[in-house]
Amino acid sequence: MKKYAQETICIQGGYEPKNGEPRILPIFQSTTYKYDEADEVAKLFDLEAAGHMYSRISNPTVEALEKKIAEMEGGVGAMATSSGQAANLIAILTICNAGEHVLAMSNLYGGTFTLFTSTLKKMGIEVTFVDHRADDREISSKIQANTKLIFGETIGNPGVDVLDIQRIAEIAHENSIPLVIDNTFATPYLCRPFEFGADIVTHSTTKYIDGHATSVGGIIVDSGKFDWKSSGKFPHLTEADPSYHGLSYTEKFGAAAYITKARVAFLRDMGSTMSPFNAFLTNLGVETLALRMERHSSNALAAARFLESHPNVSWVNYPLLESSQSFDLARKYLPGGASGIIAFGVKGGVESGKKFIDSLELASLVVHVGDIRTHVLHPASMTHRQLSQEQQIKAGIKPDMIRLSVGIENIDDILADLDQALRA
Repeated sequence: MKKYAQETICIQGGYEPKNGEPRILPIFQSTTYKYDEADEVAKLFDLEAAGHMYSRISNPTVEALEKKIAEMEGGVGAMATSSGQAANLIAILTICNAGEHVLAMSNLYGGTFTLFTSTLKKMGIEVTFVDHRADDREISSKIQANTKLIFGETIGNPGVDVLDIQRIAEIAHENSIPLVIDNTFATPYLCRPFEFGADIVTHSTTKYIDGHATSVGGIIVDSGKFDWKSSGKFPHLTEADPSYHGLSYTEKFGAAAYITKARVAFLRDMGSTMSPFNAFLTNLGVETLALRMERHSSNALAAARFLESHPNVSWVNYPLLESSQSFDLARKYLPGGASGIIAFGVKGGVESGKKFIDSLELASLVVHVGDIRTHVLHPASMTHRQLSQEQQIKAGIKPDMIRLSVGIENIDDILADLDQALRA
């Protein structure tokens, strides 16, 4: 396909119907695929030929979504998963083995933090956390001889701090390791981390990419730019894989070595597969992503400015507010908008915050973020309640923090609802 703008890729990318084929991406609700010769199937199993043989590993509907997101991010390939958590887990396991180490920014989504501190630990992978605002020397000091990657979020969840992707990528590459970025809140429409040096991108497609709260899913995108071979730290990618008759991923697949192994080793064995129907629904969501993210961003900036001036609000953080510590970084990485998430505190502390939430009429209390409707929750007692108070503080979670996910409703209606709830 010709190189198009992001808005066009949202609609046209991933699926190109041939003469007489359906114009809209079909749902291939099939687990299996027919072949005429045994040798054809053997070649698929040996990775000697491309094609679908079993939908746990690949499916035409899912593949179309993968191609679209890869094109939007500017990567060489993508792999969809059953959830954002699955995407982050497989992204890590494709790089790290037991006995190895990950350096992560401390301002992560609570579910990711628990994944790193509990599940990965049980797998023998240790994770160290560092403040994303720490200087280069401090961050570099946390890198160990067995560190295999650095992990961060474009926009932290829920504190909405912006990561200096370029700076962290330079630190990673100085140590011959890749930078993995969770780009969920920004989406590829607002930020393309590969352009600033990131190597792997993940998404919870459940959020803005789907946009309608209909489909749980995730995706991993490979930039194809990290040199796994010259790094010398990733023999499981460069040396023979006995499960494929001694195949070397870097020798066989070149720039797509990482994403190929993620699919044919970890998706194969873990089965964290996105269903064709969810891929279909997610693709429908992506078609309006550009329009939605523009409206989310403009509504959120207006809401942030309103909250900042409200007498019953103690503090507000939104990346494109001039008062935000992330303002300069947001202008660099998010010039087209900073997404729809706001963090703020209600005067009177936790109890006043609960009263505010209970008084909302338009906005809903849901354990979700990033769809067309306006939502709200209290991270300390909800999404991040598994963290200790000390861990919450390190992650930027204040006891009075409210996370507001601003939808695409009429902004006057949103502001009126916020105002009446704050004054209740």
